[in-house]
Amino acid sequence: MKIISTDAAVYARDIDPRDGVVSAITRAGNGFDARPVDASRSSQQEHALSIMSAAATLIVADDHPLFRAALREAVTRLLPQARIIEAGSLKMLEEAVQANPSADLILLDLRMPGAQGFSALVHLRARYPSIPVAVISAAESASIVRRSLEFGASGFIPKSTGIDRIGTMLRDLLDGKLALPEDYVEPSSDRGQPDRDMARKVSRLTPQQLRVLFLLAEGHSNKTIAQDLRVSEATIKAHVTVILRKLGLERRTQAALIAQRLFRTDPSDNGAPSNGMPDGDE
Repeated sequence: MKIISTDAAVYARDIDPRDGVVSAITRAGNGFDARPVDASRSSQQEHALSIMSAAATLIVADDHPLFRAALREAVTRLLPQARIIEAGSLKMLEEAVQANPSADLILLDLRMPGAQGFSALVHLRARYPSIPVAVISAAESASIVRRSLEFGASGFIPKSTGIDRIGTMLRDLLDGKLALPEDYVEPSSDRGQPDRDMARKVSRLTPQQLRVLFLLAEGHSNKTIAQDLRVSEATIKAHVTVILRKLGLERRTQAALIAQRLFRTDPSDNGAPSNGMPDGDE
């Protein structure tokens, strides 16, 4: 097993020109014998077989070293030859994904420092749509699981899950299947349907539009957002106009308040803005 920790004291930056990965990471040999693939196999099964035959690459993003160690153990049991890339912060996660754009799976802690609710998940799905993301979280309510799926997660692994069960869920994820807690029950009520519809619309925004929406949710003005993203205020106004159109809204305050409600992961959070909602630069 090859383990790369992006929060190590020394970070290897030499790039192998052959495959664009950090040179400190070497391709592991096959951990499983490849079996003949018959014509009846689905494309997902064939992809899963290729992953099992050639070492999978998993990015583990969690700020708690002990839980990263538990995930390493679960992955090692399932895929002894897997490359495990660890990230202890959002910045390290971004670096890890940029260095490994063909990773097979990202395991993402929802409450990474610097993340606002589901913002990290939404960002990853928008910017790296080809890499499946499974959420790992201590918040295990059915509403959190459902919202994770609405924002594009391929699975949800509660932090209370045992090592053996985590291994089973990882196998399902690498097989292209949905991995959910055993006791998860899809709510039958339609009360949350409007939010689910809005979440799907938000997940279709571009990465830059999402950045603007995140900053709107934090209460920033167009001018402040422009300075933060290093673009003109006119560009931000254009982004806001497109965001409102895509979300079917009329005012930027509507978008900000909806984003606060959608992205929060704490059920007790009422979504009230912490520093006001400037509304004078529509």
